[in-house]
Amino acid sequence: MARTIEPDCRQCRREGCKLFLKGERCTTKKCAMERRPVIPGQHGNSRRRVTFSEYGTQLREKQKVKRMYGILEKQFHAYYEEAERMKGVTGENLLSLIERRLDNVVYRMGIGASRKQCRQIVNHGHITVNGKRVDIASYIVKVGDVIAVKESKQDLDAFKSLKGMKIVMPKWLEFDTNTLTGKILALPKREDIDSDIKEQLIIEMYSR
Repeated sequence: MARTIEPDCRQCRREGCKLFLKGERCTTKKCAMERRPVIPGQHGNSRRRVTFSEYGTQLREKQKVKRMYGILEKQFHAYYEEAERMKGVTGENLLSLIERRLDNVVYRMGIGASRKQCRQIVNHGHITVNGKRVDIASYIVKVGDVIAVKESKQDLDAFKSLKGMKIVMPKWLEFDTNTLTGKILALPKREDIDSDIKEQLIIEMYSR
């Protein structure tokens, strides 16, 4: 299944919340959810009043998370199956797995303005894990892994602008903007993930 080609702002409007797909724009008045917070389409205003069935609500939550992280259906279902096999709460395991995707970690470290941009940064081979180039956005990092901008790429304007910046990030990560190197300090816990996600709805949908 191919990634959605629907414009980013329409995806946010369809899900009824900010997915932060366009970086800094999402925090300004230019954000589509600020200017026109209705479902896209000719009858958007009236469609917002539609009451979803239980399954429909669960499906919308799953679609929201998939769009937010840029994950395909097959990948997402594989994460659910792996989360179910892990010890602990399945929903929290699921969020921990997708938070530890390399493209998301690069985003959380502030290396890129959006997850989409960070996915491109990884795919273009600009990131190393433990000193080795990794160009797979879905690569799952582990505690202790060292994530860095490849030394030969640090002079690119996009990365030079990060030098010396102060970046707020989750407590399970650290990132030195002088060396453009970070580390995975711990597994992300539910309270570390600030997104408005109702993961239990997703688990209930897959458990049907």
